[in-house]
Amino acid sequence: MVQKSCVPYGSDVSSGTYKCADCGHEYSNQSKTSLPPCPNFKKETHPKKCWDILTGQGDDSKDPYPED
Repeated sequence: MVQKSCVPYGSDVSSGTYKCADCGHEYSNQSKTSLPPCPNFKKETHPKKCWDILTGQGDDSKDPYPED
């Protein structure tokens, strides 16, 4: 696994806790899944469109980041 400070929406990740890099909303997942957009997402207030890793392994190295 490769940890990144800002894992883009849609990335396949391991279980863990993530924090929206734009607004601080925390999200936890219990199994490998694609990270959803922040539930508070608004184009004007969420320019980074990514999650910071709080716990867990982060991005799955076998799955490249989605293109912007």
